[in-house]
Amino acid sequence: MRNTKMYNLFLISLVVLVYLSVTLGLYFFQRSLLYHPTENNYSGDKLTVKIEKVNIKTEDNIDLIAWYHKKDNIKFKTILYLHGNAGSLENRIHKINHFNDMNINFLLLSWRGFNGNAGKPSEKGLYQDARSAVKWLINQGINEENIIIYGESLGTGVATEIAQNRNFAGIILESPFTSMIAAGKSKYPIFPIKLLLKDKYESDKKIKNIKSPILIMHGEEDKIVPFWMGEKMFKLANEPKYSYFSNYDDHMMDFNNELINSIKLFIKSLN
Repeated sequence: MRNTKMYNLFLISLVVLVYLSVTLGLYFFQRSLLYHPTENNYSGDKLTVKIEKVNIKTEDNIDLIAWYHKKDNIKFKTILYLHGNAGSLENRIHKINHFNDMNINFLLLSWRGFNGNAGKPSEKGLYQDARSAVKWLINQGINEENIIIYGESLGTGVATEIAQNRNFAGIILESPFTSMIAAGKSKYPIFPIKLLLKDKYESDKKIKNIKSPILIMHGEEDKIVPFWMGEKMFKLANEPKYSYFSNYDDHMMDFNNELINSIKLFIKSLN
């Protein structure tokens, strides 16, 4: 009996030790789990749209690489594209090539720590990066009312933050999550994610503060950000709001004719 009690105590102690070790690991390495600047998640496409490589300086003196495509800053709206948590600008070529067929300008921004940029990514840092890109566009003579903020995956959290109480022409959220807390709980349900997380990206609390027209796009087969999160973000959004919900798309949505047409119609509605 005594040996059994000792064995059970040993097992409990081992489980607690493992749990605490994993919890500490999640805390100290969480940003390595969240941000993947070197991951090559989509490649092989040739750039067919004309771009200018520009540098954008942040308030904390970091130079960010960005790709700028200018048709006509006065006549057409300008998209500020905020990409997700993995990969480089080159991984978005298959998307921005389609922008060439639309009457828009665009600026594709790379985050700090990505694409060879200095710095380390964080929630606060990415907010600074995006706001610096908006300021750069305004300095090019583009009015805030002619800027469309486009967020992809993690970029939707940044887009939602900077779009609050502003007069942007429109907001596009592709594969949005409600909050990093909810996303973390879905991946690690037995850990105290809310207490551990440094970068919370609480978009569900902020979207009500967006007064610009909004388009939300999400695929039901998304295995990274659950589809219900996109549905909830759409439900929480103010009017006017539009959706493109696909029953076959995974997290990296297919830029097919249906999706492209949804973006075109949304942009047309802003004119």
